[in-house]
Amino acid sequence: MEPKKKPFHTTYAVIEKGDTIPMAYLTSAFVFPKEMFSSERQEKYYWKLVNDIKKVYPLSRVIYATLLETMDYLETIPDEKVRQRHLRQMEKDLVKEYEPTLRKMTYSQGKILLKLINRECNSSPYELIKAYRGGFSAALWQGVATIFRTDLKTGYQPEGEDVMIERIVKQIEQGQL
Repeated sequence: MEPKKKPFHTTYAVIEKGDTIPMAYLTSAFVFPKEMFSSERQEKYYWKLVNDIKKVYPLSRVIYATLLETMDYLETIPDEKVRQRHLRQMEKDLVKEYEPTLRKMTYSQGKILLKLINRECNSSPYELIKAYRGGFSAALWQGVATIFRTDLKTGYQPEGEDVMIERIVKQIEQGQL
């Protein structure tokens, strides 16, 4: 019998007509050609992007896991007041834990973090804020983002303008970078 949620890198055995057949679930492997740079400036930009993504990608994964956990927990709370109290407390805890890390980020790392949050959660940071904190709060944070010349509503386009970010993330996930 197969488990419903399969752990990563685990093998299984399936018994079929009295024979035991070993099984393994493998992840996709991506092979990219070697990067070719037309100038030293372009190469520096690429490696800065790699370093920035390496710094913020783990944080985007934490945000995604926290959102999933929060959604599951909020579904179990029938009272709206208790739900809102839990969200406020969780927000305080997250700010206390991650504010020092976020304050040390550069402008470009912040923009990359927004894109990676969009990639992980399949919705924009604006939509996430609106869902959890309401439309007024989302509009307020969109205004703050506009002051810093960014947009919380911007989507993630892995085959468009964000192709380089997608490639670097896949290489990080596979251990190539």
